[in-house]
Amino acid sequence: MSGRWTLRTDGGARGHPGPAGAGFVLEDEGGTIRRSGGRFLGTQTNNVAEYEALLWGLHTAIDEGVRDLCVCADSELVVRQLTGVYRVKNEGLKPLHAQATVLMRRFESIRVMHVRREQNVAADELANIAMDEGRTVGNGVEIDTPEQPSLF
Repeated sequence: MSGRWTLRTDGGARGHPGPAGAGFVLEDEGGTIRRSGGRFLGTQTNNVAEYEALLWGLHTAIDEGVRDLCVCADSELVVRQLTGVYRVKNEGLKPLHAQATVLMRRFESIRVMHVRREQNVAADELANIAMDEGRTVGNGVEIDTPEQPSLF
């Protein structure tokens, strides 16, 4: 797909750790939502949920044939880890960061930006719906859940 697409991701947990959800919205170059989803993750930390939202969104963008992507996330930690400002110290986040790095290489161009929470409302809503209902919603590609370790 030509033109820069936008991936908005958000994850959250009610407790640390606690019931968690991941949400993403994938917009085409005109700002039209093409794919979106929310997934219940079971008991996880907020940071794991943020990474799971990112991974799900990246997989979906790849499935959609996106080549030029701007990732917008409200997790300062995830953005700074992906851009190399912060090292990944947490052992539980290292494999998620590694998976994200591998997936990001599949794009011709990718930019990762930190955005305010107000700019990520749709992704946040999907993560919350998934937590509230304890299920997956939307039309994102199917990937393994944390309870079933990823193989990518």
